[in-house]
Amino acid sequence: MPEEITGEGGRSALSVNKGIEQPPNINPDVLKRLKSRKRREYTADQYVEQIVAGNRTILSQVITLVESSLPEHYAVAQEVVEKCLPYKGASVRIGITGVPGAGKSTFIETLGKLVTSMGHRLAVLAIDPSSEQSKGSILGDKTRMETLASDPNAFIRPSPSAGTLGGVARKTREIIILCEAAGFNTIFVETVGVGQSETLVHSMVDFFLLIMLAGAGDELQGIKRGIMEMADAIAINKADGSNLHRAEVAKNEFHNALHLLPPHKPGWHPTVVTCSAVEARGIQEIWDIINRYVTITKENGYFFEWRKSQAIYRMHESIRETLKTSFYNDNDISEMLPELEDLLRAGRITSYSAASRLLKKYFVNCGRKT
Repeated sequence: MPEEITGEGGRSALSVNKGIEQPPNINPDVLKRLKSRKRREYTADQYVEQIVAGNRTILSQVITLVESSLPEHYAVAQEVVEKCLPYKGASVRIGITGVPGAGKSTFIETLGKLVTSMGHRLAVLAIDPSSEQSKGSILGDKTRMETLASDPNAFIRPSPSAGTLGGVARKTREIIILCEAAGFNTIFVETVGVGQSETLVHSMVDFFLLIMLAGAGDELQGIKRGIMEMADAIAINKADGSNLHRAEVAKNEFHNALHLLPPHKPGWHPTVVTCSAVEARGIQEIWDIINRYVTITKENGYFFEWRKSQAIYRMHESIRETLKTSFYNDNDISEMLPELEDLLRAGRITSYSAASRLLKKYFVNCGRKT
């Protein structure tokens, strides 16, 4: 029966049919199966088998486990990483950093397309800064590298820095091992470019590239000597249009500055080039520099010695990280911290004394556990 709509005074204004009840957007049977379906759980050996076979979905899942802070995920991830170790090392690891606005994402996409066009398989590990307040991260590198993201020979994994010193993702080294096991023979590690992160990235890559921007004031002002000493090459990006002359001036300034620094790697002195990622100019030259560096350092043995030194560095860093996590996860320490912080705010105790009390309590607890 039609439903009658009445107007003012109760008189009929319009009559309409209710119509046919619309079906749900998803088949109820399919929806029921989706809700009941659980993600398949793999053993560590099965994860490794799928990663080595090139299964990107499984690779992404394991990377998520590596980045997870849950103890059960950590245990599985570490077992998978350990089993992937025999497949590691067959790649060139390139760290890329630069000042904000230097065009790192555009540069990586242009260089990445060149690398994949030569038949290389490329993994880009882009570290996004996490908010100190919300701990959230935008993870927008796949949006910024849209063309490269659709390349079948490229794998882009944006990861949150999760508050790690300098914005470097805590588990980037393990992710590098996983990507190498998956057959990626070129690894880019992009830093957020905020200072301290460069030291950590330098400790996990073979070649360290610093991207600079000309025409933004005194190019050498504010560039720490430590970063300059780590750079194996400097690329002055956005050397196009009216910026060409400024880029050449900046190139000469950096070239002169580098020659004042002692050589830090046998057989290699850092070089400076200009490039335009937008116009794809100078990109081939940079790739040739990277290849020349790899050839020279492999011939004189430094390439392999540097990787051994990195392994030792990672051991000490892992010890520091593990001790820090253990300290702050101690129940007694968690209970003592708020009280000591209140005393510090009130000026009734020194920072040294507060730290001494906490450490003394922690070591006592460690003795009990042993």
